[in-house]
Amino acid sequence: MRTEQPKMIYLKDYQAPEYLIDETHLTFELHDDHTLVHAQLVMRRNPARGAGLPPLVLDGQQLELLSVSVGDSELSPADYQLDDSHLTLHPKADAFTVDTSVRIHPETNTALEGLYKSGKMFCTQCEAEGFRKITYYLDRPDVMSKFTTTVSAEQHSYPILLSNGNPIASGPSEDGRHWATWEDPFMKPAYLFALVAGDLWCVEDTFTTMSAREVALRIYVEPENIDKCQHAMTSLKKSMRWDEETYGREYDLDIFMIVAVNDFNMGAMENKGLNIFNSSAVLARAETATDAAHQRVEAIVAHEYFHNWSGNRVTCRDWFQLSLKEGFTVFRDAGFSSDMNSATVKRIQDVAYLRTHQFAEDAGPMAHPVRPDSFIEISNFYTLTVYEKGSEVVGMIHTLLGAEGFRKGSDLYFERHDGQAVTCDDFVKAMEDANGVDLTQFKRWYSQAGTPRLQVSESYDAAAKTYSLHFHQTCPATPDKAEKLPFVIPVALGLIDAHGNDLPLRLQGEPQPQGSSRVLSVTEEDQTFVFEGIEAKPLPSLLRGFSAPVKLSFDYSRDQLMVLMQHDSDGFNRWDAGQRLAVQCLQELTAQYMENQPMVLDPRLITAFGTVLANHSLDQAMVAEMLSLPSEAYLAELSDRAEVDAIHAAREFARGQIAEHLYGALWQRYQANRAISRDTAYVPEAEHFARRALQNIALSYLMLTAKPEVLEATLEQFDACDNMTERLTALAVLVNSQFDAEKAKALASFAEHFKDNPLVMDQWFSVQAGSTLPGGLKRVQALMEHPAFTLKNPNKVRALIGAFAQQNLVNFHAVDGSGYRFLADLIIQLNALNPQIAARQLSPLTRWRKYDPHRQALMRGELERILASGELSSDVYEVVSKSLA
Repeated sequence: MRTEQPKMIYLKDYQAPEYLIDETHLTFELHDDHTLVHAQLVMRRNPARGAGLPPLVLDGQQLELLSVSVGDSELSPADYQLDDSHLTLHPKADAFTVDTSVRIHPETNTALEGLYKSGKMFCTQCEAEGFRKITYYLDRPDVMSKFTTTVSAEQHSYPILLSNGNPIASGPSEDGRHWATWEDPFMKPAYLFALVAGDLWCVEDTFTTMSAREVALRIYVEPENIDKCQHAMTSLKKSMRWDEETYGREYDLDIFMIVAVNDFNMGAMENKGLNIFNSSAVLARAETATDAAHQRVEAIVAHEYFHNWSGNRVTCRDWFQLSLKEGFTVFRDAGFSSDMNSATVKRIQDVAYLRTHQFAEDAGPMAHPVRPDSFIEISNFYTLTVYEKGSEVVGMIHTLLGAEGFRKGSDLYFERHDGQAVTCDDFVKAMEDANGVDLTQFKRWYSQAGTPRLQVSESYDAAAKTYSLHFHQTCPATPDKAEKLPFVIPVALGLIDAHGNDLPLRLQGEPQPQGSSRVLSVTEEDQTFVFEGIEAKPLPSLLRGFSAPVKLSFDYSRDQLMVLMQHDSDGFNRWDAGQRLAVQCLQELTAQYMENQPMVLDPRLITAFGTVLANHSLDQAMVAEMLSLPSEAYLAELSDRAEVDAIHAAREFARGQIAEHLYGALWQRYQANRAISRDTAYVPEAEHFARRALQNIALSYLMLTAKPEVLEATLEQFDACDNMTERLTALAVLVNSQFDAEKAKALASFAEHFKDNPLVMDQWFSVQAGSTLPGGLKRVQALMEHPAFTLKNPNKVRALIGAFAQQNLVNFHAVDGSGYRFLADLIIQLNALNPQIAARQLSPLTRWRKYDPHRQALMRGELERILASGELSSDVYEVVSKSLA
C-alpha cells in the first residue's frame, strides 16, 4: 500500500526555468534488447531568472546512466546527484554543454510512454512527460530547443528511420546497420519529439501551399495496411487547404509524415512534422471501417495537422495551460468537420457527447476548470473538460466576436506568439486587443469548474406588446470551490410566432429590429431582456446552436416542443426539442416502472417521430439523429439518482412502442435506402453517410419486432453489403436480438473473416460487450480468453472493458456488484502494465454517489480495495483518492 501521498503540483507555484536549452543533439543506437541514447545539450542560464548559477536539475526516469560530461570534463559520481527522477549537476559558467549517455529498454516498456516497441516497430510518445524516460532533460513545455536527431538500427529489420523535421543525411554503417539524421529548424519542447524505426511501407503524395511551395506527404504503415491509407491522405490534403483558407496558416517544413501504430494510449500525437497515430485513427477502407470511423479519421488527421500552429509553433507554457492548444484545436477541427459534412449534424453529435460525458465529469470527483489549478498526475488531465469544454469556451469567444473578429484575434495570436510557450491569458488577450473588447469576466470560464445552470422564465404584456425573458444563472459547488461568480453566457435565440415563423427582434431601447436570431450576453446572476413590438405571445427558441455549455431550464410543454421540432429554423434546436420531449416521456416511463405501474408511452412522441420519418425534405442524417432516443448514460446523468434498471426498462419499452407503431414508415425508409446501398459503390461522403445512418437506425428499430422479414433483411445486409457500416449494424442488431442461432452463426462468420485484422476484431469485441441482454459480464469474461484480446493493447482494453463498463450500464451495474469487482480487478492489473489506461478505465466507479445506497457501498468498497492493493501509480492514486474524498 502507498505510504505517502504523491506531490500535488500547483499553478500558483509556476516559475520560469533556471536554464534554457538552445540546441539538442541526440543519437539513438537501437537494439532488440536495449537502446543507447547519447544526448548533447547546448545550454545557458535563463537571463529572466537573474544572476547566479543554481543547480541544474534534469528530469529522468527509468534510465541507466552510463556517463555524463559538462563541457570537456567527464564527471564522476561525486560530481553529481542521481535519484529515481532527477540528475542534478552544478554548472560553472552561464553557457555550457551537457553530454549524457544512457541505456533504456523500449522492448519492455508496457506503459507506452517515452520510447517503446509496438510489435516490431520502435516509436515514441512524449506528451506529457514521456521524454524524461528517453534521456535526462528539462522535460517541460516552456523549454524549447532546436533538435538534431541521428537514429541507427539494423537495416533489414528497421529499413525506415524517422524523426522530426527534414532529413539531412543517411547511410550504411558496419555490421548490417544503417543511420539517418533529421534536423528540425523550429524551436520545440521535448514533448513534441518523435522517433520511429521499423519495416514500414509508405503512401506518398504532395501538397502545394498557398505560397507555391511543394510539400511531400507520407503515411507510413505496416505492409498489410498499405491499402487502408487513402482516406487519411485525402483528409490531410483537405485539412491543409482548409487551414490556409480559414486561418491563413501554411505548413512550414518540406515534409509532413504520419505513422500508424497499433499500441498507443491516445488517438494521435502532433509531433512536429512526424505525427504518430493510433492505427484506428488512420486506417480506413469501406470493408473494414465504419462511416463513423471514416469521419473520425478525417477529424483526427485534421486535428493533429492543425496543431502545427495551435500547439507547435505556439505551444503552452505549462501543463495547466493544456487547453490553450487542445481546446483551440478541437474547435478548429470541429469547424473543419462541419464544413466537410453536415454542420448541424456535427453540432448535434458534439453536444450529445458533451452533455453525456463532460457534464458528468463536471459533476464528479475529478471536476476541474478548463485551466486546472492543481494536479498530481498530468496524464489525468487529458480530459473532456480540457478538450471538449475548452473547445466550447473558444466557440463562445467566436460567437461573441463574430467570425471576422475571431479571425483577427487568431491572426494576432499567431503573429504575436510564434515560437513561444504561452498561456490561456495570452490567447484571450490577443482576442481582446484585436477587437477592442474586455473579456475579463469571460475568463471565469477558464478558472471556474462545473456546468452552469441557466433557468429561464417568460412574461408577456399584451397591452404593451412586450415579451420579457428572465435569466437566472448558478453553478453548483465542485471539489475545488463552492461559491462561483457569474459567467458570461452567450445565449443565441429567436422568437417563433403561432405559424412557426421567426419574429424580428428589437430589444427595449433599440430603434429597429436587429434580425430574427441574435445573441444575448447574460453576465449577471439575474438579468432580464425585454423585446418590443411583439403582437402575440411567442415561443422562445433558446440557446440556438448550443451557444454555451450550460444546462438550460425552461418550462416547455410537450406540445410546444413538438412545434419547435417541426418549425424551428435552427436545426440544432429542432433536434434538441425532440430530445427534450423524449426525455420527458422516458422519465415518465421510468417513474411508472419504479412505482410498479403499467408503462404507457405518451403518443405525442410517436406522432413526432412519425412526422420526422415522413419528412423527405430533411437531411437523412438529421432524420437519423432525431429518431435516436437519448442514451441511457444521458438519462442517468439527468437523474438525481440513477436507477439503471428502470432507465433501461423504460428506454427499451419506448423503442419497442416506436417500432410497433411506426413499423410501416420505418420499413419503407429502410427498404428504399438499402436498395440504393445495394446498387451504389461505397463512397465516404456526407450524403452516403446520411443514407446509411437512416437505414441503420431504422433497422435497429425494426428488429425489435422480431418479424421474419426483418430477420431476412438483416441477414441479407450482413452477407451482401460491401462495407463495414452496414455489416457491423446488422451484426449488432442480431447480437441484441433473440435469434440465437443466427446470432452465433454471424459472430463466428465475422470473426473468421476478420481474424487477421486487429481493428475490426476490436469492433467485434465492442458489439458483444455492449449487448444489454442478460449475462453481459460472463460474455466479456469469455471474450478476454479470445486469442485476439490482450490487456497490453489499449485499443483492446477500450473495445472490450471500456465498452462494457461505460456503455452497458444495466449489466455493469448488476445489483450483486459483480461488474464493479470485475473492473476493480482489471484496474489493479492494468496499474502495473499501463497506468494511463488503468486510470482512464476508473471513470465508471468514480460516479458512485450517483446510485442507490446499496450500489454506492459496493462501488466505494471496490475503490477502497484498489487503494489498498499495493503500490499504485500516481495516475491511479489521484483518481481513486479524489473519488473517495
